[in-house]
Amino acid sequence: MTAVAVRRRIRLAARGSALSLAQVELAARALGAFVETEIATYRTTGDRLSHLDAAITGKGVFTKEIDEALLDGRADVGVHSLKDLPSELPAGLILAAVPPREDASDVLIARPRRKFADLPPGARVGTGSPRRRAQLLGARPDLSVSEARGNVDTRIRRLEEGRWDAIVLARAGLARLGRLSEVDDVFGPGLLLPAIGQGALALVARAGDTAILDALAALDHPPSHREVLAERGLLRLLHAGCRAPLAGRAVVSGDRMALSAGVYSLDGRVAMREEAEGPADEPDALAERVARALLARGAARLLEEARE
Repeated sequence: MTAVAVRRRIRLAARGSALSLAQVELAARALGAFVETEIATYRTTGDRLSHLDAAITGKGVFTKEIDEALLDGRADVGVHSLKDLPSELPAGLILAAVPPREDASDVLIARPRRKFADLPPGARVGTGSPRRRAQLLGARPDLSVSEARGNVDTRIRRLEEGRWDAIVLARAGLARLGRLSEVDDVFGPGLLLPAIGQGALALVARAGDTAILDALAALDHPPSHREVLAERGLLRLLHAGCRAPLAGRAVVSGDRMALSAGVYSLDGRVAMREEAEGPADEPDALAERVARALLARGAARLLEEARE
């Protein structure tokens, strides 16, 4: 069965944040050429705990309720920021499609507006990511990096209120919200390697639902899909959670793929970076090469110290 032949209504499920709604509407518009769609929003465990300490938010907390809706038939497709997915999906669900990936870079928004290099010593930088914290301190140990929670709107509002001098966010989210004009600086991967899956959307569906999978195939972008498979392979092989100071970026060029990864101490004093290149259609093998190189250098110890 081809995607064009599918005529059933597809129920899309997402979180209720402004960014999640923008993302699920992108998927709905793309699917609209083939099927009718409807959107349902869910408040996840991560949403309910977002005001609490970051350590509470762990494996699958931003996807659990949506996964349950897929498994019991209340929804057909979960639309997520791919970096929110746990390394292993619940039994019965698969990563069905990855649309074309946005720029995976991290960006700086500062008040007053200025570049990262122009932040004064002691400047307060807000981020909700141990990965970002470690790399920022590695580059600028003179900064004061503190926890930033909440959605994009909340973080920018708190920046305007003076809680921080700057914040670091994913460029992709700002692009989908139409807020790129607020960006003051873009971090290259040499300075700030992005999160696993950053910039990519994940369309998750039931493994045996052939009609839904056929429809979603029209949205899949094979190079982006292969990139995130390689990056998620790192997450799985290193036994790292979404709060680990682990970064990774795979880039497909033709029939080749390069994968860079980093593991860091939370204070930024220790950084382990590895990279490798291989066939684009062998993401698991490439992830294994890079993961083995990191483990040989003691990456497991750094990740364990971060968990503790």
